[in-house]
Amino acid sequence: MFAGTPLIAVTSASNHVASEGREPRELRLGSSYVPAVAVAGAAPVIACEETPELFAGLCDGLLMTGGPDVSPSRYGEAPLNSSVKTDPARDLYEEKLLRAFLKEEKPIFGICRGCQFLNVAFGGSLHQDLPPEDGWDHRDRAVRHKIIALEDSIVGRLFGTEFQVNTIHHQSVKQLGRGLRVTARSPGGIIEAYEHEDLPVFAVQFHPEKLANDFCDNTTQDFQPLFDYFVRLVRRSAEARLR
Repeated sequence: MFAGTPLIAVTSASNHVASEGREPRELRLGSSYVPAVAVAGAAPVIACEETPELFAGLCDGLLMTGGPDVSPSRYGEAPLNSSVKTDPARDLYEEKLLRAFLKEEKPIFGICRGCQFLNVAFGGSLHQDLPPEDGWDHRDRAVRHKIIALEDSIVGRLFGTEFQVNTIHHQSVKQLGRGLRVTARSPGGIIEAYEHEDLPVFAVQFHPEKLANDFCDNTTQDFQPLFDYFVRLVRRSAEARLR
């Protein structure tokens, strides 16, 4: 922590997929992640694809953000079709960053790609290209759909056992990774949230940062409490290490 404020490492995206790897690499971050972390009382620090061990030592928690598809080779498959767009350099860096935070036993929160990447890192696999569910497409940013959560889960305690979320993805968790337990699903059975049974690690498939604070459009609950929970978890973990 710095002056009593938790520091959260936030993973960045790049221009690799959009430019098909032809342009010099640029790092990017959607603007909605930053206020969600800041309003919760922490300072976001963008992990700039360098010095993973340094970030894991400096920061008190890790937020793994959305982005392109995780390389199928990481779970023993070839790309299913042309919809699979990957960023191998990001995969490689985030693997190192994740391992460094796990070694430090610091809290980790995954969103969308982050949810998928964590699952693969724990030995799971992914559905590479989801079909439409009940007539709606998970790629459609305008869609809001119900998910069903366990009452004794993080999302269940914060938002109830049934609530609406957004959907901005075409992949999802298939085989669950080791030590993880499913805590929410869509009506069709797609895994929307999970938690690790022992470690301070949890993830959601939807995008709560796009529906938090000023980004909340009243089509769902305000999801800022999820970031508040994460920062409380990070703060408790950091304070325990200082004792």
